[in-house]
Amino acid sequence: MPPKSAHSRTKPVGDEAIKRIVVIDPDKCKPNSAAFGYLKRYAKGCGKECIRVSKKLVVVSEAACATCVSRCKQCPGDAISVVKLPSNLTTDTTHKYGPNSFKIHGLPVPRPGHVLGLLGTNGTGKSTALSILLGRIKPNLGKCNPPAPDWSDIVTYYRGSDLQNYFSGILENKLRVVIKPQLEASFAKRLSGKKVRDLMEAKDERKIMDRVVKALHLGHILDREVQQLSGGELQRFAVGCTLCKDADVYMFDEISSFLDVKQRLKVTEMLRDLVHNGKEEWPRGELDAMKKYVIVVEHDLAILDYMSDYVQCLYGQSGAYGVVTSRSRVRNGINQFLAGYIASDNMRFRSTELTFKVRTTDFQVGNDDDEEDEEDGDPKKASDKIGTITYPRMRKAHVRTDKDGKETASFNLTVESGNFRDGEVIALMGENGTGKTTFMELLAGRNKEQRGNEATIGQHANASKEGVNPSLAALGVSYKMQAQNPKMRKFSGTVQEIMERDINMALGDRLFRLLVIKALNVDALSDLKVSSLSGGEMQRLAIVLCLGTPARIYLIDEPSAGLDCEQRIIAAKVMKRWIINHLGRVCFLVEHDFVMAAAMADRVIVYEGKPGVDCVALSPTNVADGFNRFLKNLDVTFRRDPINFRPRINKKGSRKDRLQKKAGEYYLFDDDDEDDDDDL
Repeated sequence: MPPKSAHSRTKPVGDEAIKRIVVIDPDKCKPNSAAFGYLKRYAKGCGKECIRVSKKLVVVSEAACATCVSRCKQCPGDAISVVKLPSNLTTDTTHKYGPNSFKIHGLPVPRPGHVLGLLGTNGTGKSTALSILLGRIKPNLGKCNPPAPDWSDIVTYYRGSDLQNYFSGILENKLRVVIKPQLEASFAKRLSGKKVRDLMEAKDERKIMDRVVKALHLGHILDREVQQLSGGELQRFAVGCTLCKDADVYMFDEISSFLDVKQRLKVTEMLRDLVHNGKEEWPRGELDAMKKYVIVVEHDLAILDYMSDYVQCLYGQSGAYGVVTSRSRVRNGINQFLAGYIASDNMRFRSTELTFKVRTTDFQVGNDDDEEDEEDGDPKKASDKIGTITYPRMRKAHVRTDKDGKETASFNLTVESGNFRDGEVIALMGENGTGKTTFMELLAGRNKEQRGNEATIGQHANASKEGVNPSLAALGVSYKMQAQNPKMRKFSGTVQEIMERDINMALGDRLFRLLVIKALNVDALSDLKVSSLSGGEMQRLAIVLCLGTPARIYLIDEPSAGLDCEQRIIAAKVMKRWIINHLGRVCFLVEHDFVMAAAMADRVIVYEGKPGVDCVALSPTNVADGFNRFLKNLDVTFRRDPINFRPRINKKGSRKDRLQKKAGEYYLFDDDDEDDDDDL
């Protein structure tokens, strides 16, 4: 019988697999920390080298004894995590960063001529997988100690799979790879001082810059410097530069951030054209297109569904390990991820199923004391209700001053009169630049001319001065702004300290800690410095601070930014459960993730007009009419998946797309048709 290969992709039968890993957080285990002193005290305490401390480094053996593992669990400051691995994990480690560090099992398997979508929570290895496929990281197949496997071993390891041809092409320089990275602060800082036009001309290897600029509406920013661009403009610029390059493999890491629904759909179509519209994209037409690879990481489920031909999911524990599933059709892959169960691997990685079907039990909160108060008819509780509030027609003009000191209106927003009542979420839906944030600022009383002259909408409208819009400030407003991160990062303390400063009263509420802080996993961040938080962690903290502020009106602007797909669904349920079902308050929501907006909205305000010039906010309407009007303006149709009720975009020109447009139902609420991914 031949000997087993040195690097086998499956574990030999009978070998005892390691059922747990020990992960050390280097930021919490520095030489002067309590965790470091604790581990140093117990190093070699069992007579073996389970815990080793050398100068500034702590290493815990993977084969540590039960006593030392128990000591690690009691390490102060949560510096060590002992993570259980799935017992039926059959793939060996693809790459491990070092002892007690993150590791990834498996890799995405791209296929030429198709778009591969990657779906997974933050911290499970999506960026690591892209770096390996990009060639920046050489996978060590789990061997942290020398000698590390060379590229010939790696190609042999993947023999018989699509990755063998892929890595061979990378090594022989037959495949050129380009990537659109995540938009981090370092991205714009690295290009600071350079003009958009110069950068795009330098990247225009395919000579399609004019077409890309027109399609992505970049013409008005070509003469600006990169640091002057907004988030949406920077995202479109980064996508445009990537599309202009001549490559064999195109990678896009989170393309939807800061883009509105219309822009997301346009970018999606341009990405799909790379492999599905070769006649217009490449010199040799379909012959070139069928050789191109496109890999996309995306958290917007509707866009990922619309964009991809196949998906691969990643699951695991953030910062500890990640597992890449096998390639599957789009609908099956996304539904299995939401269900928390991978059928092909017989793997249950999440105890609860994520669904968009609204059930009463999802939002039931409270205790017996609350029920007694309701039965007794508590007058104080009844006085907190605001009933139905009507707001008047309002106008807001942003004024621009030219060199001669002359003032001209650069943007006009007209808000049609409407109303709102207790216990509802009103979603504001429109393109970027149509005045959604401006309307939120009006409601919050944040405009300069409103300060000191606010009139409460619905109660003292006649008290407002001429030319000054009324606001909701006197009723009590909690406002989570769109660009709150820079302000919060200036806070020098920890997450616990900023919560004690801003929402100390809410921290004493057991239900708030359980239904908001714990549900959003902010309690795990309590000892971290606010300035060190990632974008997603900062977003979750901002939501907690907003919900913990006592108010009658909650204004929440783009809560999904920075959150992964799973966190978005959880955040939507947390906000609706706390604001609507527990407090019975009102929430105005700005959200471009259609899946999240559909999960929360009770009524909709649609914005129409020319973005950045003259726009109108229509009166609130029911969800069906609002979604249909909004989607009709975009010329796109949605249906809901019959299994988990998530919104899905119909392929343009497909049978369902044509039928829904003919019937005038751009958003189909009830769809029992067990369709496939092609939907022809």
